[in-house]
Amino acid sequence: MVSTRFRSEWFINVWAMLAAFGTYFCMYMFRKPFTVGSFDHSGAGDWDQKGTLIAAQVIGYMVSKFIGIRIVSEVTRAQRGWVILGLILLAHTALLLFALVPSPYHVACMFLNGLPLGIVFGLVLGNLEGRQSTEALAAGLCASFILAGGVAKTVGQRVIDYTMKDWGWDIAEAERWMPFLSGGLFLGPIMVCVWMLSRIPPPSQQDIDARSLREPMASEDRWRVLRTYAVGLGAIAGTYLLMSILRSFRDDFAPEILRGLGASVKAQAYANIDFVVMCLVTVANGAAVLIRDNLKALQFSFGVSMLGFATTLITVMIHWYVQPIPPTQLMVAIGAGLYLPYVAVHTTVFERIIACTRDRANVGFLMYVADSVGYLGYVAVVLMKNQLIGVVDEGTFAMWFLKISAIGAALSIVLIAVASLRFRSLSIATKIPN
Repeated sequence: MVSTRFRSEWFINVWAMLAAFGTYFCMYMFRKPFTVGSFDHSGAGDWDQKGTLIAAQVIGYMVSKFIGIRIVSEVTRAQRGWVILGLILLAHTALLLFALVPSPYHVACMFLNGLPLGIVFGLVLGNLEGRQSTEALAAGLCASFILAGGVAKTVGQRVIDYTMKDWGWDIAEAERWMPFLSGGLFLGPIMVCVWMLSRIPPPSQQDIDARSLREPMASEDRWRVLRTYAVGLGAIAGTYLLMSILRSFRDDFAPEILRGLGASVKAQAYANIDFVVMCLVTVANGAAVLIRDNLKALQFSFGVSMLGFATTLITVMIHWYVQPIPPTQLMVAIGAGLYLPYVAVHTTVFERIIACTRDRANVGFLMYVADSVGYLGYVAVVLMKNQLIGVVDEGTFAMWFLKISAIGAALSIVLIAVASLRFRSLSIATKIPN
């Protein structure tokens, strides 16, 4: 009997991880392929078309995070699959308009593309929360957007090459249609993955005993949770804002920073390094699933987050005051330090807060409160990038990055300490029954 139950749970977990990974991986194919294009062949005039398109999509994505605070928290289990498919179709329609609408009005279409896609993550996560295996499942979900970004660019480039070679399109026409065609390749796969999501059984009674029942939230539920834990959640949201800014700086400005530090690294080699870093970080955070005591697991995740920020801070200090660190190793260490807390928030922090308090709440709501704040920082970085690149020399820019990393890491350590102290006082349901 025990063996049969183990096999059943193992199968459900594998199914759930594959469904969540596949759904979010496919979603990226409706969001990221366009970034491989240069968009400088359309005769649109003297303006940075690609930078403007990226900014438009990111702003739409940010707005969707605020909208998602309500939608993700209220959508029922039975509705999630249909809502995900509806959002994907809206995003794909926006890409069709992007191909058809003349410049510069096509920029608005990229805003419309980002608007529905920002809600998808919370809906997928809703199928994984409230389980004793949630951390491991969420870690697998986080791995999807590591791989998907690079794959999306590869898909986009192949679509451009194919339409130019086999269909005789020029580069401007190929780039305009590439996002829509790339997304079309994944309409079938994402339908299969969403169907798989819909077949995941709800958490078992053992899961509910361990992590609490997760239900849709009404407006009064959302406000009650925010008022009750304002200090702790505010500290986490502040940390997430700083973390998003630092990660965006490192990821989006990587070539400029590396050149400013005196290095030249091929994009593929750098992506491979980041992939290894993220795998290690994902495993480290997924290990929280082994801690059954909810309060101890929550404090463990805060400890992992502080360790990450301390790694970033110490790395910069050593580089400045002890021994210069080679540029690639410096960026890897800073990246590892930033990804540790980023994945901890996604996999463990909010999951165990709800498990400790037993409040009527869900992870999607708390995640989107933090995510909406974090994307405000991300939008600021994208807009600043368009203004600074080519104006500030790369050596100065790299120095700014190191200073901002050190200051942000130090502030984040303080904020994580505040959150840890606030939630350490929780005394309700911190341990599951034997």
